[in-house]
Amino acid sequence: MADQTDPRRTLGEYGERLAARYLTDHGLAVIDRNWRCARGEIDLVVRDGDCLVFCEVKTRRSERFGTPVEAVDWRKTARLRRLASAWLQAHDEHPSRIRIDVIGILRPVEGPARVRHVQGVGG
Repeated sequence: MADQTDPRRTLGEYGERLAARYLTDHGLAVIDRNWRCARGEIDLVVRDGDCLVFCEVKTRRSERFGTPVEAVDWRKTARLRRLASAWLQAHDEHPSRIRIDVIGILRPVEGPARVRHVQGVGG
C-alpha cells in the first residue's frame, strides 16, 4: 500500500477530485467515490439523469506512454463491468440505465490540466 506522500497516489487523488468537479460542473451528481470491494475499486459513481455511471479516472503527467484514456484497455473495462455489478448488488440499486465512462486527466508539470471524458466505453 502506498503511503500518503507517494507521488502517484497524490496525482491520482488530484485527478479524481478534478474529475468529480468536472462532472458536477456538467450537471452530473456524484453519489459514491473510491468504492472498494474484494474485486477492486470504482473511482466514481455518478448519476446522469436516469442513468447510473461508473467512472474510471486515469491521471498522467505526460502522453509519453499514451494518453490517460488509452491506458484503460478492454481488461480494465471488463473489470469495471464486474465491479459495477457488485456495486449495484451492494446498494440494492436498479437503475433504468447504466454506463461506464473513462475520464482522462493530463496534468503536465507546467500548464493547466486537460480533461477528456469518454462516455460509454466497452459497450
